[in-house]
Amino acid sequence: MKTKPVLNTKLSKNQALVIELLINAGRPLGAYSILDALRDKGFNAPPQVYRALHQLLELGLIHRLESLNAYIACQLDTCHSHHNKNTSFVICEGCGMVQELSSSTVADAVAVLVNKCNFVPTKSAIEISGLCHKCIA
Repeated sequence: MKTKPVLNTKLSKNQALVIELLINAGRPLGAYSILDALRDKGFNAPPQVYRALHQLLELGLIHRLESLNAYIACQLDTCHSHHNKNTSFVICEGCGMVQELSSSTVADAVAVLVNKCNFVPTKSAIEISGLCHKCIA
């Protein structure tokens, strides 16, 4: 799912190049894949990529998929408007499709569980791996 972020903040050249690449990639990308794809645009060292990724994460425009060690552009308008720190994804092990879940049901269930433990989370990322309907067929 391609999306265009709605911003009230002007992005740097490097941030704009990274977010555009992630939006158009159609799949999660690792930092070194981003570096390789943007070498002809002036990227020549990993710190440039990591700096842009960190800033885009802070702005709520991208997510880091922990299980894949990769990044994906936000698919939901609510991410960057609320700097959502609680995200959920389904990840197909067959075709690599990643879909961000918009339902608050998962976040609500997690909140109940952590409240029972008297625990205050600062960030959570739920990644559910499996097969999408196309790969099952």
